[in-house]
Amino acid sequence: MIFNLESSYIPAGDQPQAITGLVDGLKKDLQKQTLLGATGTGKTFTMANVITQIEKPTLVIAHNKTLAAQLAQEFREFFPTHAVHYFVSYYDYYQPEAYMPITDTYIEKDASINEEIDRLRHASTQALLTRKDVIIVASVSCIYGLGSPEEYKDSHLLLQVGQKISKREVMEKLVKVHYERTNADLSSGTFRSLGNKVEIVPVSETTMRVISFTGDVIESITVVDVVSSRIMETVSECFIFPAKHFLTDGAKKEKALISIQQELEEQIQYLKDQGLNLEAERIQRRTTYDLAMIREVGYCSGIENYSRHLSGKNAGDPPETLLSYFPHTPDGKPDFLTVIDESHVTLPQLSGMYAGDASRKKTLVEHGFRLPSAKDNRPLRYEEFEKRIGQVIYISATPGNLERTTSEQIVEQIIRPTGLIDPVIEIRPLRENGAYQGQVHDFIAEAQKEITAGRRVLATTLTKRMAEDLNDYLKDKKIKSTYVHSDVKTMERIQILTDFRRGVYDILVGVNLLREGLDLPEVSLIGILDADKAGFLRSETSLIQTIGRAARNIHGRVILYADLITDAMKKAIDETDRRRSIQVDYNKKHGITPKTIEKNIKDITETIESLRSKTLADQIALDESILKDTKKLKKYIKVREHEMNEAVKLLDFETAALLRDEIRILQEKNGEVRNL
Repeated sequence: MIFNLESSYIPAGDQPQAITGLVDGLKKDLQKQTLLGATGTGKTFTMANVITQIEKPTLVIAHNKTLAAQLAQEFREFFPTHAVHYFVSYYDYYQPEAYMPITDTYIEKDASINEEIDRLRHASTQALLTRKDVIIVASVSCIYGLGSPEEYKDSHLLLQVGQKISKREVMEKLVKVHYERTNADLSSGTFRSLGNKVEIVPVSETTMRVISFTGDVIESITVVDVVSSRIMETVSECFIFPAKHFLTDGAKKEKALISIQQELEEQIQYLKDQGLNLEAERIQRRTTYDLAMIREVGYCSGIENYSRHLSGKNAGDPPETLLSYFPHTPDGKPDFLTVIDESHVTLPQLSGMYAGDASRKKTLVEHGFRLPSAKDNRPLRYEEFEKRIGQVIYISATPGNLERTTSEQIVEQIIRPTGLIDPVIEIRPLRENGAYQGQVHDFIAEAQKEITAGRRVLATTLTKRMAEDLNDYLKDKKIKSTYVHSDVKTMERIQILTDFRRGVYDILVGVNLLREGLDLPEVSLIGILDADKAGFLRSETSLIQTIGRAARNIHGRVILYADLITDAMKKAIDETDRRRSIQVDYNKKHGITPKTIEKNIKDITETIESLRSKTLADQIALDESILKDTKKLKKYIKVREHEMNEAVKLLDFETAALLRDEIRILQEKNGEVRNL
């Protein structure tokens, strides 16, 4: 078997039927299937079982980084001995290059690259090229241009004990694949020379490879911990993959340079013929500089805009993406499984990426900031994406119209092994004696009952302002309340949710953020204010998702405040009642008594303390003497960087972000700030 699933659980409820149905569909070569899975039914566990039986590399696509990280961690727990990787955009901050003709404003590309996520991206592509037991959990960034897998694979460096190769040759080869030589501390994608040794940190690793030479022969290869210098193991060979995905060899590079120069000349002439002399001068200056950089160092800022020339593709051809790194059959068909999580959200994102990018690039080309070929550095069109993924399983509690109309089979997973039932739904009027505040007064009265019983309450509003106003009103009533919406920063939002679960707050007010991804078993009541107002936030899909937040508590109930029953409300209520009926019948048949899910409340600060308490050979306490001692401070920064890398390995990016901020402050004190 390619995959070995490790879990103390066995399929229960309607998981066995879902697993069998999906696997049979895949074996019958069904191209599109949907898993309609209710909240809390163990959809990830079901997919882990499907992957085990199908035995193919798998791509899981989620609609945001946070959900992708959560899924990757869950799959890692199910497949601890296999290659489960995380592939998302490596930008902490990204402002794309753009031009606004109306105000004559050019916005240069501005980005902050997260080196750890870049390392994880390289780990993903390397795993796909070297093994079969691979699961990649990705965001929609997987449809954006990436370098050619053939060039990436062909440019790798294989070093073996006993190999006849000089130390100088190894260093020259490392430079050719964009590794940087340094005399200071090593980081991913760097190397240094010490005596008869070359020390390398591969771009996908946090450990160092020490290559020792006797004359022009490799004597030994050891894997060493960068922080403690502890020898972890001795190996007979190691693969060093390129430090960048966009590559081209000498012959192809020269051909690309000629092609770019030819396009430049054609575009200059075209612009001049249109009387656009300023634009012609601009594109000549910019492209000539880039050509010089590619010719001298093999790379330039924004090299992805020349990807069509570097790859030898024709105008309009789709770019290489992460999908290109997955295995294909000899006749070129995709030979892997694709899973699209929360498909009702993810599919619209995948469909909309191309148009926005094309509009921005068109303006840049028209005004002389980029060559026309830059338009081929783009995300895939949706139809191109579909051709490149082969068999796909959509997963959602509320599948959209696309999934429902194109799936050859829809498999339901409604029963929760815990026996928990979907919440009871009530409809209550918005107004009381004609007063609009009727819904608020009624909600407070119902909320007080839950709070007295030691449980928590959610309230959803239509706007951020309404959420803040309701929160202020609740506080005036001496109720422990707080709010979350998109203006609340990620770290603060996580702390708020932790405090809410602990009882620091009894009521949490929000807008759209309360729909997906929240696992709050303490919540027994949800009040949906203005439930009959038309719009996305009160659509059938949104209502079902919101109602599902109360399905983790045996006392779960939902109140819809509305003066009339909309079509969306009716469909959401009918679907919830249908699911309740199925679960109740199952519980009676199997003698199951539902119990509220018990989930440990873990704060990020606890994770940090856990990391800090780890025993390291060179662990030192931070005090005033360290801040005043440059050497000690430098050593302490290395320890913190090690802890940050450990947090990233666990996909605990919140902890990693806090450690990164601390490191930056310490680096400023030490006068050695660098990008992390």
